[in-house]
Amino acid sequence: MTGQAYPIWQPRKRDLEDSFVAKFMSHLGFDSYDDFYQFSVDQPDRYWRAFNDYYGFVWSKKYEQFSDFSKGPEFPQWFIGGELNWVDNVLRWADHPVAGKAPAIIAEREAGSIEQIDYRELRERVRRLAGGLKAYGIKRGDRIGLLMENGIEANVSFLAISYIGAIVVPLFTGFGVDAIVSRLSSCQACILLATTGFARRGKFVDAASFVQTALKQLPTVETVFWKASPEGPALVAGQHNWYDLAAHEPIPTPPERMKPSDPFMVIYTSGTTGKPKGPVHTHGGFPLKMAHDSAIHINIQQGDILCWPADMGWIAGPLVSTSALLNGATLVTYDGAPDFPNWSRMANIIERNRVTHYGASPTLIRGFQAHAKEAVHGDLSTIQVMVTAGESISPEHHHWFHQNFGRMECPIINITGGTEVSCALLASVVVKPIAPSCFNTQSPGVSVDVVNADGQPLRDQIGELAILAPFVGMCSSFWEDDERYLDSYWRTIPGLWVHGDLALLDKDGFFYLLGRSDDTIKVAGKRLGPAEVEVIVVELEAVSEAAAIGVDDPLKGNKLLVFVILKPDCKDDHTLLKKQIKERVEQRMGKPFRPSEVYIVEQMPKTRSTKVMRRLIRNVYSGAPLGDLSALDNHSALDEIKRVIQPDVAG
Repeated sequence: MTGQAYPIWQPRKRDLEDSFVAKFMSHLGFDSYDDFYQFSVDQPDRYWRAFNDYYGFVWSKKYEQFSDFSKGPEFPQWFIGGELNWVDNVLRWADHPVAGKAPAIIAEREAGSIEQIDYRELRERVRRLAGGLKAYGIKRGDRIGLLMENGIEANVSFLAISYIGAIVVPLFTGFGVDAIVSRLSSCQACILLATTGFARRGKFVDAASFVQTALKQLPTVETVFWKASPEGPALVAGQHNWYDLAAHEPIPTPPERMKPSDPFMVIYTSGTTGKPKGPVHTHGGFPLKMAHDSAIHINIQQGDILCWPADMGWIAGPLVSTSALLNGATLVTYDGAPDFPNWSRMANIIERNRVTHYGASPTLIRGFQAHAKEAVHGDLSTIQVMVTAGESISPEHHHWFHQNFGRMECPIINITGGTEVSCALLASVVVKPIAPSCFNTQSPGVSVDVVNADGQPLRDQIGELAILAPFVGMCSSFWEDDERYLDSYWRTIPGLWVHGDLALLDKDGFFYLLGRSDDTIKVAGKRLGPAEVEVIVVELEAVSEAAAIGVDDPLKGNKLLVFVILKPDCKDDHTLLKKQIKERVEQRMGKPFRPSEVYIVEQMPKTRSTKVMRRLIRNVYSGAPLGDLSALDNHSALDEIKRVIQPDVAG
């Protein structure tokens, strides 16, 4: 994975001439992408002024000064003197002669119903809900929880809250009581917009029961406005109806005028200590970074159709929604399981909606490959760009996705960023060759590198992914917790934002992501990223997924363990397969890195966004406290891990 990178996709004439990044480069007078990127980090004031003007980002008052670092690089202020409400950039499309009549959102539910609204109706619905919230008494700066499966109602809510200057607090629809309480109590939310539930693999998930239990511990939450699920029971007397709130007379005033530094979202992410972190995003940060990255990297433009199913409670939800809606494109949402009633579900959605831009996590791509015949059972010919993010993708799965979904002609844009940084730190662009598993650029405007423990640059060696200077889109801090924000990112290597990812930059300029820093495996005194092992293991025909962890060993100090999920049709002898995996890793990486044990499981602990939670596998094996479980989607996986390791850890 970290050897010679061979591009499998080359820019086409239309990519070099008609893509947004190509046209923006030409506008600035650049023929070389590398020179263009260097300009973006050397002269960020000129770069962002040019982007604002060329993109047409809507400001009600132009800013006077690009940045102010008087509080230190950790707490920058951007676009001083400017005034805006980021929602203007979505609602403006209602007046566009073409986009205004085009679908803004097409919402598909797992049970099969489909609803769509155009940009004119989206504006009307946002203004009505904004009017309802204002009439209820919601004020500028109030925090409003949003726990709702992705669809029209969730996106209208997301926009309407910002419209009136309030702050949205997205919550994952799979959260239990403790996770809901910890997040809404942390930010003192005053109301909650919540679903009563949704279908998941044909069964009704009763979200209301968790919310109602949580409310007993949330004295600041005055009211819940319920969006009754068509798959669940009707509301009972005394429950406030979200649809009544959304039927209010449209608010007569334009969106609230905000400073660029005013918060619009607090979106929590799990912390290893059990207490969630609450990154704060502002009107002049996240939305502008999203406008930039969706255009520069994903090449979304007016008229395109984006499908990248994501829960609004994680950063992927707002990221995907804004990628489409800021650009006058169509957002296709889906609130169910991607393999229900079978693995052709996503292909059918792509065919039905003529999707041009499709996003899938590496885990989902592995699932597609393991069920290839069903997964490609649909017309995928409309896809122009594919996106993957959230974790490392192996060359094998990159190739498969490229061939089977992308017809060997569509670029796969690999992106890594995180909740705290809005969107991309590393990504790819369509004006440069793309190699499997790699990122072909840092995101313009972000000065990022791979460094050692002293902050010195590394080449062809594993190091920390570090941000060298403040950038537009970074969170302004954690909600009412500056110290934890500083401890999390700024104090590991003074002066640098250390992101917590292991990475490698090779001599050809390709970046690789090799796992989280806290997943680092140290064997024989060597630092090892879990993805380095996993990519070797999943090359085996029998293996669908792999997770590598390091645990303490009284003799070696540290030992390597590998957990694998086999493909459904695998008939291999398990004992021989385990031996083969150990020998393969040893052959490819050296004898010191031979796994001490291989465990075959049917599932691994994952988040709803399908990231494997290696931390939980490691903690279960070691008998350590599990920590925050709010992101865990399949608790039964922990029991299975305990079962398979029991013979080795007993006594």
